[in-house]
Amino acid sequence: MNKLIFRKLSYDILLFFLLSSLAITSIIWVIQGVNLLDIVTEKGHAISVYFFYSILIIPKIFSKILIFTYFLTLFVVLQRYVENNEILVFWTNGIKKISFINFIAKFSFLFVFIQLALNIYVVPFTQNMAQQYLNDSSMEFFPKLIEEKKFSNVMQNLTIFVEESNQDGNLKGIYIKEQMKNGETKIITANNGKLFKDNKGFNFKLLDGNITNININGNFDIGFQETTYELSKFNSKTRKTSKLNEMHTSFLLSCLEKFILSRKNISQRCGEDNSFVILDIYEETFKRIINPIYIIILSLISSLVIFKSNINYLQNYFKSFLFLIGFIIILFSELSYKFISTKLEFELFFLALPLLFIIIFYIYIFIKSNFNYRHL
Repeated sequence: MNKLIFRKLSYDILLFFLLSSLAITSIIWVIQGVNLLDIVTEKGHAISVYFFYSILIIPKIFSKILIFTYFLTLFVVLQRYVENNEILVFWTNGIKKISFINFIAKFSFLFVFIQLALNIYVVPFTQNMAQQYLNDSSMEFFPKLIEEKKFSNVMQNLTIFVEESNQDGNLKGIYIKEQMKNGETKIITANNGKLFKDNKGFNFKLLDGNITNININGNFDIGFQETTYELSKFNSKTRKTSKLNEMHTSFLLSCLEKFILSRKNISQRCGEDNSFVILDIYEETFKRIINPIYIIILSLISSLVIFKSNINYLQNYFKSFLFLIGFIIILFSELSYKFISTKLEFELFFLALPLLFIIIFYIYIFIKSNFNYRHL
């Protein structure tokens, strides 16, 4: 009978968690999707690239809200059990409160493993895939970004201006300014031209114009009747380098293993193409591996809802207080990685803090029962 009761509780928690996660993730995803529209409007990528990229950020969103959603789920479900007196089913079947709390704590390990899987494998993989896909995608909407009588800076080190343009790609009054790596500047003007695409990407075919090269020694002009200006050599404004949160966890751990004694160093770096500060790597590893443990603490905080205050009107204040404590712990868990860069004593303290929280919680429970196990 007890197994059936706990199975029903598990089902209610999972159902509420899935529904609330779906709702919150969808809302945040839509908001993020609006912010990501610059992939099309400013960087010229195709709509299909935008949708694929936005889908790949869903695991990151879900991972970010998991700890809060699970706390909210436990708080709402357990409070509903208390208010509807469904919690009495547990006590009348001989289930002690400490056993109920232990079940909630054990059940939370499922969500700890989910969070760890997301942090360690899924999120870095999907984030890296999204950025690589964006880098490898062509700028299908590039012609749409060239507007009449407007300076366009779609590509790095390149400014384009046209007086007139039409849907066929025909242009009039063309001005192109290229900032070269050696500090020189190239300015191209043309009376007419056309934007066309080949297997390498978009190019300009320019007619009746002039090329001016400017350097520290002066400038010189070259006139032309017809020339082709290749745009494939330019990079879009899309970020090419990877961020630390996109790197595989194996890379972070290998760097920490190599520089474990200098893990708080702000000048030591690890990596080749994308090198990162060792301290940043240490903090990122902490966030991925240590932070999920706070899910257990939040589950224990939520389970205190089953204890009623001796004074009825204080019961609502007690629930609000528990929710506030849980919310503070969530905020603290998101910021705790900042404290590991301090002295060794503080570092060890914050590494062991989740375990200390759990120990303090059970001490509180036994104090509340006057150290009498039968009262639980």
